[in-house]
Amino acid sequence: MEFISNYPWYCTLLCLVAGFVFSAMLYFRDKHHTERSKPLRYSLAILRFMSVSIIALLLLDIFIKQLITETQKPIIIVAQDNSSSIIAGKDSNDIQTTYKNALQTFINNIKEKYEVKTYQFDNESKTSTSFDYKGKETDISKLLTDIENNYANQNIGAIVIGTDGIYNKGTNPLNHIQTLNAPIYTIALGDTLPIKDAWIQQLNHNQVAYLGNSFPLETVIKAVDLNNKTITVTVSQNGKIIKSETITINSNNYTQALNFTLEASRPGIQKYTVTMSDLTEDLNKQNNIQSFIIDVIDNREKILILANAPHPDIAAIEQSISSSQTYEVEVALLNDFTKPLKPYSLIILHQIANLPPRISNELNASKQSVFSVGYQQANKIANTEKTNDAEGIYQPNFSLFNLSDELKAYISNFPAVSCPLKNTPNKPGDQILIAQKIGAIATDEPLLTFTEINGVKSAHFIGDGFWRWRMRDFADHKNHHLFNELINKTVQYLSVKADKSFFRVFTKKTVNENESIDFTAEVYNQSYELITEPEVSLQIKDSDGKNYDYTFSKKQTMYALSAGKFPAGEYRYEAKVKSGDKLYTKSGLIIVKEIVSEKINTVANHALLYQMAQQSGGKLVYKNQLAQLEKEILANDTIKSITYSHKQLTDLIHLKWIFFIILVLLSTEWFLRKYNGKV
Repeated sequence: MEFISNYPWYCTLLCLVAGFVFSAMLYFRDKHHTERSKPLRYSLAILRFMSVSIIALLLLDIFIKQLITETQKPIIIVAQDNSSSIIAGKDSNDIQTTYKNALQTFINNIKEKYEVKTYQFDNESKTSTSFDYKGKETDISKLLTDIENNYANQNIGAIVIGTDGIYNKGTNPLNHIQTLNAPIYTIALGDTLPIKDAWIQQLNHNQVAYLGNSFPLETVIKAVDLNNKTITVTVSQNGKIIKSETITINSNNYTQALNFTLEASRPGIQKYTVTMSDLTEDLNKQNNIQSFIIDVIDNREKILILANAPHPDIAAIEQSISSSQTYEVEVALLNDFTKPLKPYSLIILHQIANLPPRISNELNASKQSVFSVGYQQANKIANTEKTNDAEGIYQPNFSLFNLSDELKAYISNFPAVSCPLKNTPNKPGDQILIAQKIGAIATDEPLLTFTEINGVKSAHFIGDGFWRWRMRDFADHKNHHLFNELINKTVQYLSVKADKSFFRVFTKKTVNENESIDFTAEVYNQSYELITEPEVSLQIKDSDGKNYDYTFSKKQTMYALSAGKFPAGEYRYEAKVKSGDKLYTKSGLIIVKEIVSEKINTVANHALLYQMAQQSGGKLVYKNQLAQLEKEILANDTIKSITYSHKQLTDLIHLKWIFFIILVLLSTEWFLRKYNGKV
C-alpha cells in the first residue's frame, strides 16, 4: 500500500504541526485545564492532536495506491434451444420430462465448482431457466454473437448448447466459433432420419398488386419417400378455392414449382391460403398449409408526359417509370392533348419552352408538381441557343431523398448530355442533385435540380440525352437498375402528396407473429404545429371481437405505443384524440403473419453440431449422456479459475472507516472531559 498526494511532503508535516499546536494551546495554555492531572491532560492532548491532524490530512487529497488481487471462477454457459422443432419428433415427451430433469441436475451439480449462466434461444436469446419450446425461428448465430458481446474478456470455461442443429434464421454458426475462444459442448437433440413427408417449401409472390390486375404465385412443393403418390395443391381465399392443380410425385426426393396466376379483384390487404391435400403416409402434416398476404392498391398514380415532338428521352423516362408498376404513364404531344390535368400526380414536360394558357392556368390552380426535361426552357430564360456537352457530378449535400451508394458513384460515368451554354442563377431553396462537369472542370451549374415554392415541388433536368444514360447503364451492368432508380426516386419525391390531416397514425400493415406491433402518432393544432397535450387512445380488435385498449406515451414532439406481440390473424385498430372541441379518428387493418419455418424442416442436423464441437475443442453428446458430460467438464484441467491483480487508487476522504476513527477520537476526548467533571 502506498500513499500519494498532489501536495509536497512538507504539507503533511504542517498538518501534524497544526494538530500539535492546536492540542498544546488547548490543554497547556488554557487555564481551565491546569487543574486536571498531568496524565489526563496528556491523554486529552494526544486525542485532540490525532483528530485534528487526520482532519487536516484529509484536505490534502491523499490517495491510497494498493494492489488488488481477485479470483474469477470459470463461467459455464448452458444454452437450450427453445424452438418448436425440438419437440416436433417422436421423442417429444422424453425431451420435456427426462431430458429436462437431467439438464437441471447437470446445472445444479456443476454450480458447486463453476459460475453457471443459463440461456434459452430461438430467434433471440435471453437468460432463463425455463423452456416452453414455442419459438417460431432458430438463430444459433445470434446466440453465439450475444455470448461474445456479453462475456468479452471474461473467463468462459465452456459453452453447452442443447439443440437439434436446425437453424432457419441468421448465418452459419460455424462462422462464429473462432471468435469465442471457448470449447463448445453440443447436446444433440431430435431425429436425423428423414420421415415420409410432403410439404410446401416456399411461396414466391409480389408484395403489392393493383386492383383489376393479375399477379403470379410460385409454390415450391417438396416430398421425401412418397414416390408415386398423388397430391392436390389448392389456393383459396376466405374459404373459397380459386386455383388448384394435381401432381404425381415421381421420386423419393421430389421438388416441383407450381405456377398460378391470381386476380386482384378486391382492394386492401388480401390473405390467400395454399393447402396441400393430406396423405395417409405423410407423418408431418403441420407443413401442408401456408398463407401469404398481398396489398391490393385500388388505383395507380397517373403520370403524364407532355412533349413537343417524339424523342428517345421520352421512351427512356416512360420505360423507367413503368418498371416499378407503381405508376400508370401516359404520353401525349402538347398540341394533341385536351384532357384535364387534375387526375395526374405529376406532369413531365419534355423540351417545352411555352405552355398553352389552358395548361399553364390548370397547373397554377392545381399546384401540381412538374418535372421539366430538356434545355429549351433554360435557353429561353438564359436568352441563348448555344449548348455545351456536360457530364454529371453527384452533389453530396443533397438531402431531399437518398440514393444508393452504387448510383452515387456511377453518376459520373453517365455520358455527356447537351446543356445550354449559360444557365439561370440558382433560386433560393434550390437543391442540386447533379451538377455539370464540362471537360475536366467541375462547375456549380445544375444538371438535375429540385425546388419547392409554397408547397409546390418541381424538378428540372437541364439537358438533352437522357436515353444515353439508360443505354450506358445497360452496357455496363446488363440491366437498367441504376437509371431506373434515379428516375423513380425523382418521380416518387415529386408525386408524393403531403398529408394535411391534423391527426396521423403510422404502423406496419403486416408483421410477423414474433414481432411487436408498434405505433407512432402525430397531432397538429390548427396552425399545423406539433402538439402533445391531448391524450391519444388506441383500441385493437381481433377477429373474435375481443378488444385491447391502450394509451399512447407522449414523447417530445410525437406519441409512441408498443402494443406487444399478437397471435397470427387479422386485427383492426382505431386511434382517437380530442384536440380542442374536435374529435379525430384513424383506423386500419393489421395482418399478423404466422411463421412456419419450424414446421417445414424437422430433420435434425447433428453434423453441424459435430463440426461446432470439433472446431472449438469441445465434444458432441446425446441427451442421455449428460452425466458423462458433467464428469468431463468437472475433470477438465483447462477450465480453471483465473487470479489477476490490478492497481487501485482510493481517495482517503472516501474511506468510511476514517470517519469512524475521527468520531471515536472526538467522542473519547469528550467522554474523558465529561467524566472528569468539566467539558
